[in-house]
This record gives sequence, structure tokens and C-alpha cells, in this order.
Amino acid sequence: MKTGGLKIDERRQRILSILNRDGQVKVSQLSQDLGTSVVTIRSDLAALERDGYLERTSGGAVQTVNNFYHLDFRFRTQRNLQSKKEIAAGVSSLVQDGETLFINSGTTTYFTAIELKKNKNLNIVTNSLTVAVELGSVPTFRVLLLGGEINAQYSFTYGNEVLQQLRKYKADKAILSMDGVDMEAGLTTYHAEEAEVDRVMMERARQIIVAADATKFGHESFSYVGDLNKIQTWVTNEEIQAEYCDLVRQQGLDVLVC
Repeated sequence: MKTGGLKIDERRQRILSILNRDGQVKVSQLSQDLGTSVVTIRSDLAALERDGYLERTSGGAVQTVNNFYHLDFRFRTQRNLQSKKEIAAGVSSLVQDGETLFINSGTTTYFTAIELKKNKNLNIVTNSLTVAVELGSVPTFRVLLLGGEINAQYSFTYGNEVLQQLRKYKADKAILSMDGVDMEAGLTTYHAEEAEVDRVMMERARQIIVAADATKFGHESFSYVGDLNKIQTWVTNEEIQAEYCDLVRQQGLDVLVC
């Protein structure tokens, strides 16, 4: 289907979206789908290759193993972007200077890390590579990246080494991104390896804050993390229905709607 007239940034974003979905693209097919010339598509692919998003091949381009995560992370951060930023600001408002924090992996906790740069003298313990990199350059922060096996696609560490290190520490607050928040199923996440880390963070923190947008409520993901009554605060966005908030509050939880 012809789309014609796409601006250059939008066109290249569409190319990356197709690449992320299929793992490869063809010049002729892109020319047809995006309604532009073969010459223009080749120019786009050359520019995207220079930026490290793909590797050109005869007649098209492929997604390289080394760049798979970066593409995937870019697209995940764009989903519900405004809601995640609002939730991140809400979470950071609950953090006091000088506190020790556990932070797990996820795009919402990534945006929370950006917001936390406004604080001072924080101690951060995390299994998220992106959180560690984002906060590691803040002069007044002490950041500990838990060492272990690496999930390269989603950029987190996991395994026995991570769990053993975690048990050495206590935190004032654990800030956890979740894929599912449900009255019956409790807190769930897609990755079983991440669920193990989340459970230990919950055990070793004095206060547990879950950051999850309204689309996560009523959803059950693959791996069980814990019951709702294990946490103290749920930070979500204003799209959440009022009756859902009431149900959660009846469990004794605070709900911060951003």
C-alpha cells in the first residue's frame, strides 16, 4: 500500500519498524510500501547503517545481532511514552535525597532513572544495564550494577550471582516495573529470570513501589512475582479507572495517580 509523502524521519522510522518486525528489508518492497523511489530508500538505508541500526546487503538490509537490542529498546520506550514519563515523575517524587534504592529493569524504570537525576546522594543497586549507565555518570550517586548472566535483548542481569549479591544489601525503597498487576494473579512479569530478582528486591527493601501504567491492570504475565499485599505503593497514570484504584486501596495499598 502506497503511503507517499512521508517525511524523512517518519519514513526511516517506518523502515526500522519493519526491520524490527521482520529482521530484514528489501529495497524494492520498501519502495512500494512507502511510496518513494528506490534511490531514496537506498539513501535511507545508507544513513541508518551509518547510525548503526542495520547492515546493508545486496538489494536490502538486515538487522544485526549486535544491534537487535538497541532497536528493540528504542521501540519499547516509545510505547505509552507519555504515561511512562508521568509515572516516572510520580515515582521520583517519593524518593528522598540520600536513600538507597533497588531498581529493576524495564522501560518505566529507565524513565524513572532519568527523573532521579534531580536527586542527590542516592545509592542505586540495579540489575538494569540501562539504569546503571544512565545514573552512573551522576557525581553524587553511587551505582552498583549486579553482576551475573546477561539478557542482552532486554539489557538486564540475572542468575545466582545476582541473587547472592542482592541478599547482602538492604534498601529504603525498591522501585519495580511490572508487566501485570491483577487482584487475583498479583504482580507478574514476562521474564522468569527477572521475577527471581524482583522477589529478592522485595524481600530486602523497606518500602516497595510498583510503577505500572493502566494497561497493566487486570493483566497476568508469564511469571509470578508476588501478591499485591506485598507492596506499599502503586504508581500509575490517570487513564486508570477510579473503581480499580478503589479495589487496590482496599488491599491496604497507596495508589498514586499521575
